[in-house]
Amino acid sequence: MLIVHLRINDASMGKPTPVRLRISDGAGRVYPPLGRFARFPTGIGEAVGSGTLVDGEAWWPIDGSCEIPLPAGVPLRVRATKGLEFTPLDETVTLGPGQMALRFAIQRLIDLHGQGWRSGDSRCHFLSPHDALLEAAVEDLDVVNLLIAEQQVAGGGKPYRVAANIAAFSGQAPALEAHGRSVAVNTLNAHPTLGKLGLLYSHRPVYPLTFGGDEPDDWSLCDWCDQCHRKGGLTVWVDAFRNAEFHGEAIVAAVLGKIDAIEITEHSPEQLEGIFRLWNAGFPIPLIGGSGKASNATVLGAMRTYARVAEEPYTYKAWIEAVRSGRAFVTNGPLVPGEWERIAGNGWSAARFIDAKGAFAHASPVVREEKSPPSPEDTAPLVRAVQATLNWIETAGRFEQARRKQALLDRCREALVRLGAVP
Repeated sequence: MLIVHLRINDASMGKPTPVRLRISDGAGRVYPPLGRFARFPTGIGEAVGSGTLVDGEAWWPIDGSCEIPLPAGVPLRVRATKGLEFTPLDETVTLGPGQMALRFAIQRLIDLHGQGWRSGDSRCHFLSPHDALLEAAVEDLDVVNLLIAEQQVAGGGKPYRVAANIAAFSGQAPALEAHGRSVAVNTLNAHPTLGKLGLLYSHRPVYPLTFGGDEPDDWSLCDWCDQCHRKGGLTVWVDAFRNAEFHGEAIVAAVLGKIDAIEITEHSPEQLEGIFRLWNAGFPIPLIGGSGKASNATVLGAMRTYARVAEEPYTYKAWIEAVRSGRAFVTNGPLVPGEWERIAGNGWSAARFIDAKGAFAHASPVVREEKSPPSPEDTAPLVRAVQATLNWIETAGRFEQARRKQALLDRCREALVRLGAVP
């Protein structure tokens, strides 16, 4: 084996650029860079950032160069990728005796920065901020939202609750940034039945991170939203409409105007049907895209958000406000920037791209002045979901404070009024 210095340049800049790398031979053997390993865990929360499994293949992040043990005289397939705006590199080389260096270049296909678009991942977990920053550069993301989430781990034969990265919370400022990329550390707040929220750009953490389960239900998602808004943050509904029968209090918060964006992590017809019904009912909440990465089996930015930012210099706040205002689209590959804000029609309009191979992109809705009243077909499923929440509160919720239970009941009834279910 030769210890080879490998470098991959941005072809337009002539300088090393971070990429996701894989080198293999004809026998299927892979060659990881020094400090990385051919096998790495892919379970939730297990050494996240040590590599990425893509379609069953191991890939490794590098910062543009690395030292890597490679055999001489053997054809080697060198592949590298860098997000959505670069043409993937795929070349075959054979090292000569004593060859100690390899040089490649990766070519940018399109540059959306010049049109005012900045890309971001709305949610990932368990990466260190440094790993998240490297992967942001590797996947050509301007911002990564690394969300603190409570997790149960086993130690000494006992389960423990931990909140990874709690000391790295950064709120409205990046925890780390370099070369135009940034990592912001905020929180994922979750109830096992009522729903999940990503709370971004909050200047302080919003506690508790969880409630319910083995603890009383004396809190609410609406409380989380109100606290986040008081702290200047953006509230994101995570896992929206992932259950066809019951969506919990998150839908109440959406109807009451407390949800700023709905997260898309994959193309799900079931989820889109629920979102469209919410939009048709008069609640055109913007979209935000994220990978939800919590293991090495998911690519950071697999689903991402492109937000149109007019302000220069670019800031994390400007990206957040562009998402909040709906100047954004989500995508797992197709790039659909343009003047779709001018789409004609009544009610709401939104550009969308879907193909049979799984490519997907969807813009936030553009709202028109003229709109028709919502139909019972759209509002009825929302009403049922709120009524199911009321039933859960009365029959299954465990409240130690009567006033907290009453406050949650009142919010559900207010949502029913706004949906036209109560005169």
